Amino acid sequence: MLDHTDNSEIKHLQTLKDFMRWGASQFMRADLHFGHGMATALDEAVYLVLRSLHLPVDTPEVYWDGRLTPVEKQIVVNIIQKRIETRKPAAYLMREGWFAGLPFYINESVLVPRSPIAELVQAQFQPWVDADEVHDVLDLCTGCGCIGIACAYAFPDAQVDLSDISDEALEVARINIERHDVGARVNAVQSDLFENLQNRKYDLIVSNPPYVDAEDMACLPDEFKHEPAMALEAGVDGLDITRRILAAAKNYLKPNGVLVVEVGNSQCHLQEAMPDVPFQWVEFENGGHGVFVLFAEQLD
Repeated sequence: MLDHTDNSEIKHLQTLKDFMRWGASQFMRADLHFGHGMATALDEAVYLVLRSLHLPVDTPEVYWDGRLTPVEKQIVVNIIQKRIETRKPAAYLMREGWFAGLPFYINESVLVPRSPIAELVQAQFQPWVDADEVHDVLDLCTGCGCIGIACAYAFPDAQVDLSDISDEALEVARINIERHDVGARVNAVQSDLFENLQNRKYDLIVSNPPYVDAEDMACLPDEFKHEPAMALEAGVDGLDITRRILAAAKNYLKPNGVLVVEVGNSQCHLQEAMPDVPFQWVEFENGGHGVFVLFAEQLD
């Protein structure tokens, strides 16, 4: 655990604010990477201090001057040290991810939620979608189910399918279906893309599929190596899965249906490979890129 110097240092830390600042300093010194929903070392330290003490993420700052008990100090020190030693993202350490303002259970069987599609969900996919006309939604390559379940909140009258090839991911998705009490409208389906979704038609198909190309996979920071590789890697140009989605999606969309897919850094590869496809690339107010929108008739 902590050496003598560290223990001496800890004795001078008393408040939540002290441990947040100290944790951020430890993270910076350890040269950690932050790409799983936290933008900075301080963001992650604040989150871990609060959640390790069972405090909500929106705990008012007026309470940050509260002093920790000796037991609480050790809890916080242990989680800060575990973050450094394991290089696991905070979301895995706390078994909690956030998407579109909603909490989700996660483990290492699924990606940590961080897609900019959250901004689209909260805007009910306007201007591309008429919310009153959305009755059937598919979250393809669902992982923990965060996109589909958030869509169930955004479209309260819609039926939602969560589809994934991974049984382990679907176990996590089902936990989240139960946690959000949406089982009457949200269904989890094991399927290799559309394989087990025959005869189903959707007003909206949303997907955050694997899209990391071979070059990026080879140089991922350690934090990303805790995520399932099958949820990240997608061939030399990162488009192996996206090509399959584009080839088949029209068969599963209603005539006025909309397809929304995230391809991240592989956007440039996709534009080069399919220059004649009229991709509409979303501009996000809160950061993010590489998400396109297509209408059913554009998928011919």
